[in-house]
Amino acid sequence: MAKKIKTLIKLTIPAGAATPAPPVGPALGQHGLPIMEFVKAFNDKTADQKGTVIPVVITVYEDRTFSFITKKPPVAEMIKKAIGKEKGSQKPGKETGGTLTKSQAEEIAKAKMEDLNTDDVEAARKIVEGTARSMGIEVK
Repeated sequence: MAKKIKTLIKLTIPAGAATPAPPVGPALGQHGLPIMEFVKAFNDKTADQKGTVIPVVITVYEDRTFSFITKKPPVAEMIKKAIGKEKGSQKPGKETGGTLTKSQAEEIAKAKMEDLNTDDVEAARKIVEGTARSMGIEVK
């Protein structure tokens, strides 16, 4: 018999660096989940991706057990990594925060494909370029 799902918790946590502190502790604690068990499982699963922020969806079951899936890092994170910067422009539209090449945008689009709502690389690249522009990063 399938377990009944109580709720879904969506968090974005640095890979390999989850701790019982907020946001993890309170989010899991309110559902009576074993916090350290999740922290350990998440850190073990994402240890090879340290330095990246990873969205995670935790499925909470009524018997107080859980399962979780990790997704690809947000497009904005991937763009910052590609241009080697900590953040985008402070004033998007007025100042440029860096430059992303079309081929870099395409690489990110391909890597992120499974989380974007398209199977078309062109469309995915446009999504990535739009995110870059909203961060004040030029696309050439």
